[in-house]
Amino acid sequence: MEKRPGLALAFAGQIAGMRVQEAVRAHGIKNNQAHVLMVLADQGATGQQALAQTLGVDPSMLVAMLNDLEDAGLAERRRDPADRRRHIVEISPRGTRLVTDIYDGIASAEAELFSALDADELDVLHKMLIRIRTTGGEPSCDAADTADTPDSL
Repeated sequence: MEKRPGLALAFAGQIAGMRVQEAVRAHGIKNNQAHVLMVLADQGATGQQALAQTLGVDPSMLVAMLNDLEDAGLAERRRDPADRRRHIVEISPRGTRLVTDIYDGIASAEAELFSALDADELDVLHKMLIRIRTTGGEPSCDAADTADTPDSL
């Protein structure tokens, strides 16, 4: 059988994606919502428009996600005092705790997924995946978010 690294990566990605989805859903949240919270936890308060660009989602889809996150007390929006037309989005303390819990769940899933690899192999794999991601281009997340499929968590 001919070697097909892309196919092997796609199948491995499906398995990893399902495990990550399970880890996220265990906390009662959708992948796209978790992605928003993770970006906010990493970047801090940010403009709503800039957040949509970072996530690669349509601004109207982001509004719907933010509405749900606000209703759950996980994020908050406020008007920018310097420009009243602009909204600033920030993760709440409850959202920050949830992201920590989600990362713990993902770490458990990763430990199981990569248990056959030693630390050096895992480091090489991680570096190669980063290279593939940065050189291969990334499609928009719009379709993935509507289907709640694994995204770039």
